[in-house]
Amino acid sequence: MIYAFDTYYFADNAKTVCVKFKDWNSEEPEMVFEEIIKTPENYESGAFYKRELPCLLSLLEKIDLEEDAIIIVDGYVTLNSTKDGLGGYLFHELNEKYPIVGVAKNNFSDEDSNKRAVLRGESKKPLYVTAKGIDVDFVKKQLENMHGEYRMPTLLKKLDQLTREDLS
Repeated sequence: MIYAFDTYYFADNAKTVCVKFKDWNSEEPEMVFEEIIKTPENYESGAFYKRELPCLLSLLEKIDLEEDAIIIVDGYVTLNSTKDGLGGYLFHELNEKYPIVGVAKNNFSDEDSNKRAVLRGESKKPLYVTAKGIDVDFVKKQLENMHGEYRMPTLLKKLDQLTREDLS
């Protein structure tokens, strides 16, 4: 089972959504979880995880992850060979029990042997994938073949849309 998470910030709140789907080829989510909480931290350049990690952990408390779960976050798992991104911090918070995959829309300039560019569809602009607890080259192939003909796979696009719906 794959659980993909994203958070959207509005006013003083953070809306975190998780779409749960069966496998990398799924077209529709099996389940959607969501939660709105007060934004835990202001944005701090170079420390994005301080703002988003509490949101992910809060929603994860409400989800009974399956034994074979893979978690996808919107962002990076590693920023370079020595520094973790949001997904790396989540990996450690979950006691390295679940593989964490980061899918980012923008390139982080540091060199990272764990980062792969993924071109999908007709797009000339890649997505960037990083991972811990799972082989990044395996994940790259899975991401390339996820459902959808555009740069962003169908379920990750839906996830992004869900974070922005019904904000009040």
